[in-house]
Amino acid sequence: MQVDPRGQRFGATITTVVLIVVLTTGSWVLLAAQALVFAVGTIFGLRHAPYGLIYKSLIRPRIGPPAELEDEAPPRFAQGVGLGFALVGTAGYALGIGWLGITATAFALAAAFLNAAFGFCLGCEMYLLIKRVGPNKNPERKVPV
Repeated sequence: MQVDPRGQRFGATITTVVLIVVLTTGSWVLLAAQALVFAVGTIFGLRHAPYGLIYKSLIRPRIGPPAELEDEAPPRFAQGVGLGFALVGTAGYALGIGWLGITATAFALAAAFLNAAFGFCLGCEMYLLIKRVGPNKNPERKVPV
């Protein structure tokens, strides 16, 4: 499946704003809602993610098709990483462990901001690195036990 990379930056921009609001308010409910957004993108695919649907219906018709598409797997993996941080942050805030909520939210914010501002998807790069050094790439590689 191929996706419009501009949609990923759009989603990262909305995510950045949401996470800034979470950090300023400490709202575990808002962070849980963001976790749900990440979960939908991770489980059902980016075309079904709420921010992707907004992009598809409101933004893309105005700017036209992209010059190129990209593989969905890296940004979908990135959504899963964001989901992990959002779940940890939600638990931290909800359980009164403020430093955990703040730290997890700040990590997610940093990654979202890099994508929104510079088009650098940290989770996508993690995915590609894992694929490059993964055990299936070189069956002759010796792995210490």
